[in-house]
Amino acid sequence: MEEMEEELKCPVCGSFYREPILLPCSHSLCLACARNILVHTPDSESPQSRRASGLSSSDYDYLDLDKMSLYSEADSGYGSYGGFASAPTTPCQKSPNGVRVFPPAMPAPHQPHHHSSGALLPPPSRHQCLTCPQCHRSLLLDERGLRGFTKNRVLEGVIERYQQSKAAALRCQLCEKSPKEATVMCEQCDVFYCEPCRLRCHPPRGPLAKHRLLPPAQGRVSRRLSPRKISTCTDHELENHSMYCVQCKTPVCYQCLEEGRHHSHEVKALGAMWKLHKSQLSQALNGLSDRAKEAKEFLVQLRNMVQHIQVQMFQLTENSVEFEACLVAQCDALIDALNRRKVQLLARVNKEHEHKLKVVRDQISHCTVKLRQTTGLMEYCLEVIKENDPSGFLQISDALIRRVHLTEDQWGKGTLTPRMTTDFDLNLDNGPLLQSIHQLDFVQMKVPSLVPAPPMLQLEECCTHNNSATLSWKQPPMSMVQAEGYILELDDGNGGQFREVFVGKETMCTVDGLHFNSTYNARVKAFNKAGVSQYSKTLVLQTSEVDNQPGVRFFYSARCSYGNSTVDIKKLVAVAWFAFDPGSAHSDIIFSNDNLTVTCNSYDDRVVLGKTGFSKGVHYWELTIDRYDNHPDPAFGVARIEVMKDVMLGKDDKAWAMYVDNNRSWFMHNNSHTNRSEGGITKGATVGVLLDFTRRTLTFSINEEQQGPVAFESMEGMLFPAVSLNRNVQVTLHTGLPIPGFYTSRASIQS
Repeated sequence: MEEMEEELKCPVCGSFYREPILLPCSHSLCLACARNILVHTPDSESPQSRRASGLSSSDYDYLDLDKMSLYSEADSGYGSYGGFASAPTTPCQKSPNGVRVFPPAMPAPHQPHHHSSGALLPPPSRHQCLTCPQCHRSLLLDERGLRGFTKNRVLEGVIERYQQSKAAALRCQLCEKSPKEATVMCEQCDVFYCEPCRLRCHPPRGPLAKHRLLPPAQGRVSRRLSPRKISTCTDHELENHSMYCVQCKTPVCYQCLEEGRHHSHEVKALGAMWKLHKSQLSQALNGLSDRAKEAKEFLVQLRNMVQHIQVQMFQLTENSVEFEACLVAQCDALIDALNRRKVQLLARVNKEHEHKLKVVRDQISHCTVKLRQTTGLMEYCLEVIKENDPSGFLQISDALIRRVHLTEDQWGKGTLTPRMTTDFDLNLDNGPLLQSIHQLDFVQMKVPSLVPAPPMLQLEECCTHNNSATLSWKQPPMSMVQAEGYILELDDGNGGQFREVFVGKETMCTVDGLHFNSTYNARVKAFNKAGVSQYSKTLVLQTSEVDNQPGVRFFYSARCSYGNSTVDIKKLVAVAWFAFDPGSAHSDIIFSNDNLTVTCNSYDDRVVLGKTGFSKGVHYWELTIDRYDNHPDPAFGVARIEVMKDVMLGKDDKAWAMYVDNNRSWFMHNNSHTNRSEGGITKGATVGVLLDFTRRTLTFSINEEQQGPVAFESMEGMLFPAVSLNRNVQVTLHTGLPIPGFYTSRASIQS
């Protein structure tokens, strides 16, 4: 029950809800807190003036006010109500829960209006606006003010039961002196028993064996559950709720139906819908309960991994003296070079250990928080199901069902898979070095004709394709010794250590999974029973250099340096061609056009990533706006693979983005908004994203013109193209494009 407490606290004051009201977005607020965050708006933006201009009140509430840009006079994206020049600047505050809220609006500088009783009244020329501190949706209040919102009686009942369950322990009702703490309650007898009294007065046999025994807290709750409450209509206080409007998703009375407010809507009996929604919530909880059980088992697995990693590290530490002695013995001939390498190897061991522990502990922390939130939601939903108020239940049931399904989805897609293994790859690879030492010592004793000659790389057949490299070689024409096989070695693309990537009899090999725009060194050697040949000359492969011939779109896929000569080989596929990735996208994303076009079936922002990640080179792609309704704020940029998929791109520290509406744009990273720039998007517009790892920058453009300054610097690591959008936007991805002119001209000026 304790984990449910966060569900019962107001996001503004951080305390248990007091007189909670239910907002149209399904979130709740204390009545007093709602009064504190009301914002006054001018008459020029009243609902009547909006209707006169052709927009309904709902359009105003959820299309215009539900935009961060209306509250963004500063680059942060938050602040005073900035839609009107007359509104004073009011800084935002943070609640105890960390949610940003707006303080009450300051009175206007003109003379206040006074009631005949002397009470100060707000100026009649201003209206009231309330912004939900959790989802930031805003709406204008009508003449009823806060009285127009429905009271969340279900939430009040759950809080009351929770607070009473936290009170003093229940006592046995049959103890004659100093009653002991009760351990059970009989539901049929309606009596609390301690363990001795239960064994004496309520034996588990005979006619009492069929009685149902409950824990004391649960028994107290069952005692306290009141008969079904009858709720009255908000608009007709003398009428009881008796029906449920399926389209409006709200209980209604007969007078509402007679007035025609729900004309042509599907209306069903209140009791039937109450039972249906209770059944749906119970079914949704079954799936979430399975996920919570898996999460608990997963946490046990992760904690065992931490212990296993620490045990392995302790064993390595115990054997470190012998390990270092072996290293020193192997390094006698080249003591200085090998000692430097020894220090590097030991540093890698410690770094690997720290990295493994950090990854597993971070996953434990994240999973623990998520499990606590899931358990709290489950307990809250179970308490809501116990509520006997059909009207109050139906007011929040849709939102709870969506939250349960969303939480269950968040536990999928690899969440319950360890991000790190417990194995340490610490075997010292000293074979090549020992082999070289042996060859040095005995070179004069070997018969030269027994060892194969070094192979020759065939430059005309060596090339790259996207992030793959194909190499071909042959034996020298005058070689008289047969080779039994070949060993191909490649470095890491940063001038690091060579690694074997192929061993076999073939004379051609394709290596996949290389980085774009990287320089790799390759070499080959032959072997037979007598030994291993010397290495061939080193082949240098440099990928993705742009050829700027006018009207021709092709690229150098490889530049092969061999000895003192250099050969350029042209290919048409050196840049990255990719589509959106359905496997890592949010479940609300809709794909079409071979995964090049995406939209969404939710009003909330959802994230989709590209299939290809980048860590080197210069990359440019574009997105055309196929559909743009009601002025939403799509976001474009790059993100890590673990970015949050259910919020706008840039809300966490795993994404770097530009979000834009029809008038202006902002850059956003880790929920920090910067560099507001004029100029927006419409249907048919083109948004460009340019990721330059050579300068470590991220730049954006709209319709082939740079939008704002360089958006972000110090870009590094593996980054994926990313977009966030809702159902009002559809975009199509275009890849394999040359670097745009505005960027190449700027680069030439800087150079």
